Amino acid sequence: MAIINPYQTYQQNSVMTASPQELTLMLYSGSVKFIKLAKRAMNDKNFQEKNTNIIKAQNIIQELRSTLNADIDMSTDLEQMYEYMYSRLLEANMKNDLEALEEVETLMIDMRSTWKQAMALAKSN
Repeated sequence: MAIINPYQTYQQNSVMTASPQELTLMLYSGSVKFIKLAKRAMNDKNFQEKNTNIIKAQNIIQELRSTLNADIDMSTDLEQMYEYMYSRLLEANMKNDLEALEEVETLMIDMRSTWKQAMALAKSN
């Protein structure tokens, strides 16, 4: 018999009941989390864990890219930004480049903050 983890159940319910806007925010937050874990692993010279967490962050970027609506002008700019961040994560992984990880982390934190502001503005209107 499987043991049910209440935290996992809560997380799963959070995702299943979230709006598309909240899901996007979760993706941004998840990418920041995985980049932080990759940085820690890189500093600890745990290259397997670094690789695993960078790949998770890259997968999130791919998911963000797949949600872009080509009919919206801003999507082209976001596509280019996501492509840049993805390639920088690839570089960070191959070259153990901490600066590249920190750059993508800063960009993701900025994007998450902007998204939060947009959500707040949408709620107030």
